Amino acid sequence: MSVPSLSLTEARLVHLVAQGLLTPPSDPATKDDVLDAIRRMQLLQIDTINVVARSPYFVLFSRLGAYDPAWLDELLAERSIFEQWAHAACFIPMEDYPLIRRLMIDKLRARYLEDWIDKPLPGSEIVLEHIIANGAVRSADFKTRKENPGGWWNWKFEKDALEYWFAKGVLMIARRDKFQRVYDLRERVYPVWDDSRVPPRDEVDRKLILKSIAAMGIARAEWVADYYRLPKKLVASLLPVLVADGSLCEITVDGWDKPVLYMPETQPLLEAAVAGELRASHTTMLSPFDPVVWDRSRARQLFNFDFMIQAYTPAAKRQFGYFPLPILHDGALIGRLDGKAHRKDGVFEVRGLYLEDGVILVEKLAQDVAAAIKRCADWHQSHNVAFSDDVRQDYRKILLSLI
Repeated sequence: MSVPSLSLTEARLVHLVAQGLLTPPSDPATKDDVLDAIRRMQLLQIDTINVVARSPYFVLFSRLGAYDPAWLDELLAERSIFEQWAHAACFIPMEDYPLIRRLMIDKLRARYLEDWIDKPLPGSEIVLEHIIANGAVRSADFKTRKENPGGWWNWKFEKDALEYWFAKGVLMIARRDKFQRVYDLRERVYPVWDDSRVPPRDEVDRKLILKSIAAMGIARAEWVADYYRLPKKLVASLLPVLVADGSLCEITVDGWDKPVLYMPETQPLLEAAVAGELRASHTTMLSPFDPVVWDRSRARQLFNFDFMIQAYTPAAKRQFGYFPLPILHDGALIGRLDGKAHRKDGVFEVRGLYLEDGVILVEKLAQDVAAAIKRCADWHQSHNVAFSDDVRQDYRKILLSLI
C-alpha cells in the first residue's frame, strides 16, 4: 500500500505507537517489560525530583501501569542497562554502550559538561585512588563539607571528583542505593569491555540518528539532533545521505512544509494509521521529562501543546504549579495535573488541574482522568486521593465523585 501523506492525527498515532503509549497495557507488567520499554524509547532520562515518583520510574509507569520500581534498579545492577550522559543523564540499554563510549571519547558530551570536564580537577586523583583501593562508593560515604557553597550544583569536592571521573568514563554507576549513585571502576562494572572495540565515529552517528527516528516513529529533520544531543550540523548533513541510501524514508504530513522521516520497517505502521486501524485509547499522566514532551518544539508541533518544566521556574512565574504532569488522553495532550504523593500519610494530592483551551470535562474524559489519577495514586501506595482548594470547584466535585 502506498501512503502519500499523513494527517497530523495519524502522525501522532505513529509517534505514540513508537513510544508505547497508544493503548493501555493489556497484561500486568514484568521485569522484561521494563527493559523492553527502555529499548523502545532508547533513552530513559534521569531526574531526582521526588514530588511524585522520580521521573525514570514515572515514565515507565505511564507505559506499563503498576509495576515494581525495584526492577529498574535491578536492571542497572545486573548490567542490562547503564547510566551515562546522552539526551541528559539517562539509563541506556547496555548493548548501546559502544556507541555512547565513542561519544565520550570524542568529547561529544552534554553541552553543559564540556568545559567543566575538559579541565583537570585538582585533587580528584585522591578520590579515584580511594575507589581503586577500597571499592565502590557513594558520594555520601565522604563526610567532607562543601568547600564552595553555591558552586556548580552545590556539590562537595568528592562529589565533583566522582562526577568528573564518571563523565570521563573512568567510573561507571554500579548500582543505586536509595537512588544514590554507587560509583566503581569501569573495568569492575563492565569487565568485558575494551576500548579497542569502540566503533568508528561515522557508524555511531548513523546508528544514533536511526535510533532517534525509530524512537519517535516519525520525525521532522529538526527534531533528530535533540534526542541524543548530537551536533545539529552533523545531523543535517547526514539525513540526506541516509534517505539516499534507503536507510530512511520520507513522507509528508498535512500542513507541514517539509517531509518527515521514518524507518523503512515503520511503513506497515503508517499504512495502519492511514487505514484507520490505529486507535488511541490510553489515558495517563506523563513525567515532565518524558520523551514525548522533553523537546518543547516537537510537543508544540505534533500535539499543539506548549509545555515547559515548571520546577526550575521561579515560583512567582509558574502557571501550572511546581511539577505539572502532562495528561495524555486518547492520543492528545489535553492538560496538566500538578500532583504530590504524601507517602507517609497515604494521600495523593491533586494540587492543580489545568485543561487546555477548548477541552471540556465531559463525562468520558472525567471518567478516564479520574481512573488515571486513581491508578497513579494506588501505584504510589497513596490510596486516598485529595484535591487542593486551588483546583477548580467543578473539576473537584466531578472527579471526586468518580474516584
